[in-house]
Amino acid sequence: MVRVKPGVRPRSAGPYALRELRIHGRGGQGAVIASKLLASALFLEGKSVQSFPAFGVERRGAPVTAFVRLSDGPILLRCEITEPDDLIVLDPTLVGAIDVTAGLKPGGSILINCECLPDDYPELTKRFRVATVDASAVARRHGLGSRTQPIVNTAILGAFASFLGLVTLESVCRAIQEDAPRAEANIAAAREAAGLLRVGSSSAEASHA
Repeated sequence: MVRVKPGVRPRSAGPYALRELRIHGRGGQGAVIASKLLASALFLEGKSVQSFPAFGVERRGAPVTAFVRLSDGPILLRCEITEPDDLIVLDPTLVGAIDVTAGLKPGGSILINCECLPDDYPELTKRFRVATVDASAVARRHGLGSRTQPIVNTAILGAFASFLGLVTLESVCRAIQEDAPRAEANIAAAREAAGLLRVGSSSAEASHA
């Protein structure tokens, strides 16, 4: 976990809203680093945060899961996230390979890295708010990773900032500047992806802010 403010209040108690995010990717795509960078960006904006991967060894190409919690108040929970408010999917093949939406709250939000339009996922847009961005193409243009295995984490975070407004693009870029190698290329990728976000016209309205 990174930059966790010690807490005394569970999700269901007190005036502080807790938001939970799950990131799905494959080993080598940067899912765990994405969770850390997002937590850092949120921390810069005064949020209490947690960021941590699922238990297990990350193998290149194998499914990887990471988690982020954020709140305006202290966070007590120290467990994996089973009922997220939002999802980020770094590899579109995971949508059919595993149940990435398991536990996702009705009306929750999904950001998918893919060439497709959101409405190409009709079963998802019936129940959730869906957005897509071709973060892989963006990463390739900025020389992040290889042509066959681009590292898409910073590009997807730029799109995520644009999608939900939970964190500003400027804070994402500042976190990249402070914590990521090749900061200039990664910041450029985040900014480009933020401008390429596609939100489904038939997306469900989120049931929470």
